[in-house]
Amino acid sequence: MKIYIIRHGETDLNILGLMQGWLDEPLNQSGRDLAEVTGRALKDVHFDCCISSPLVRAMETVEIVLRESGNDIPVLTDDRIREISFGDLEGKSFDELGQDGVIFHDDPFSFKGFPNGECVQDVMKRTQEFLKELIARDDDKTYLIGIHGCALRAMLNFLYEDPSEYWHGHVPYNCAVNIIEAKDGVARLVADDRIYYPADLAIDRYAMD
Repeated sequence: MKIYIIRHGETDLNILGLMQGWLDEPLNQSGRDLAEVTGRALKDVHFDCCISSPLVRAMETVEIVLRESGNDIPVLTDDRIREISFGDLEGKSFDELGQDGVIFHDDPFSFKGFPNGECVQDVMKRTQEFLKELIARDDDKTYLIGIHGCALRAMLNFLYEDPSEYWHGHVPYNCAVNIIEAKDGVARLVADDRIYYPADLAIDRYAMD
């Protein structure tokens, strides 16, 4: 079994460094371009199944990747892999989040959650439940998963060499691809935040000084 997990392409809110959460922001042209390049780079991969977050930026990304890689399969959705909910603070920047933003960025495991939203433990529970169910299928299929930055880090946390470092160095770049190989219920990460476009286009819009 192989599982390709891709963060969505760029959106206008990404450029502004704003927290998208459950806001249903579409890709911008740059985001579509990154997804096209990534899809063409995966043209030799036959995907048997595609599952995406229901948010439009994730769905657009996998639809483009499937088209450009020559895979004509439907896109299924699962609510468990949508982005973290920022609750009342969606659409804000880290600076506007105040101390909540600092803790969420610097020490997310200590963060208690956003007002009427979620904490990272909430996202880890639902995304890892999804991934572990998928791994338990133990088939010979290849999957494409469309997801978001914080949700991706939450999903893969138990596979990282240092799970205590939640952000794994930085928020995943747009259209970064992580690849899992799994057999007999045992999974390992064989590609970590791989990009298929020029490195100067890989920008962490959420880095803090």
